[in-house]
Amino acid sequence: MSALDEVGSLQHETLGERVTGELRALLIAGRLAPGEKLSLRRVAEALGVSMMPVREAVSRLAADKALEVLPGRAVRVPVLTLAQFRELTRIRLVVEGFAAEEATKVITDAQIAVVARHEAAFLAAAKDPPDPAAAVGANRDLHFALYEAAGMPSLIEMISRLWLKAGPILNLDMRHEPRRLDGGSAVVAHAQLLAALRRRDPAAARQALVADISAAAEHIERTARLAE
Repeated sequence: MSALDEVGSLQHETLGERVTGELRALLIAGRLAPGEKLSLRRVAEALGVSMMPVREAVSRLAADKALEVLPGRAVRVPVLTLAQFRELTRIRLVVEGFAAEEATKVITDAQIAVVARHEAAFLAAAKDPPDPAAAVGANRDLHFALYEAAGMPSLIEMISRLWLKAGPILNLDMRHEPRRLDGGSAVVAHAQLLAALRRRDPAAARQALVADISAAAEHIERTARLAE
């Protein structure tokens, strides 16, 4: 069963936007891998819609460079070059680091509890034997629960666009390298981040978030899964 099979049919309102949202969610969650080709007909069948809203969604995501249209109208998830990945990482360090810092200034106890639940889910998924798919989902949920606590919708939109490009390669790495999970850098960084939130220490929260992104990026560069 593919990731698309798990989405289910959509209602017939604003279908272009709905299909776009479903594909965005799959990309951000790393459910679609770099280089993976998409059959528009297969997408339409999985979502229970016609081809028109699927083409509309692909056009929107291609404009965001989250998908690319190849000769012959084939569609695939882009494969980042090393230079593109490094640029994306530098931007993420600034933007997501800022989000972590701002969130820590205003985060509530209830919001910290949500982040803590996602950290617990990540730890459970990281246990031997690890569950990479569950870890990927928990990691995404943890990060966005933190960013949303900043209460800045435009910032969330910006970060979501970054994750459209970063999600496939980041989560492919986590799925293929379960050794990174149990006691790895992400586990340590998440624990430091949660501790900083509980202390209401914005600088430490940013430092933990930057360490998390940096360690993942360094590992991905070493695995040579990026295009030349």
